[in-house]
Amino acid sequence: MARIAPGRWTHTHEGDLTVFLIGMRINRPWRPDAWFPVLAAMGPMLAELARDPGSGFLGHRMTLGWRGPVLVQYWRTVEDVYRYATNTGARHRPAWSAFNRRVRRVPGAVGIWHETYEVARAESVYVDLPVQGLAAATGAREVTGRLDRAAARLSA
Repeated sequence: MARIAPGRWTHTHEGDLTVFLIGMRINRPWRPDAWFPVLAAMGPMLAELARDPGSGFLGHRMTLGWRGPVLVQYWRTVEDVYRYATNTGARHRPAWSAFNRRVRRVPGAVGIWHETYEVARAESVYVDLPVQGLAAATGAREVTGRLDRAAARLSA
């Protein structure tokens, strides 16, 4: 069980930030041959990224819904996201090719989506929780003094 950080915390990141949301939706639960490989491919990609500090990947958070996972990924820049996505030596390209072959064979069984956001400014607060989200990806600091209000954290 993750250790709770008592009190109020915020993230420490300054500079460029990109938030990349990616998820899948299981449309035909009775076709695990179509959707399970998609689900199984994400873990090795995240591990590959975590091992490579030069990739620009800062961290992630995953939630599971009854139709599939959603990942919130934190990156330095949009270019870092694109560089990984198109890197023929990384795990993403073969997984993407396999996905495309699979959806032609079993159309509509699984869907995927993503959204990319370049973030000009970010504010966060975490109260009596384990360090998570943007703070886990970039660093955490206690909310004190001038950081007490959300507006102050956003302009910091």
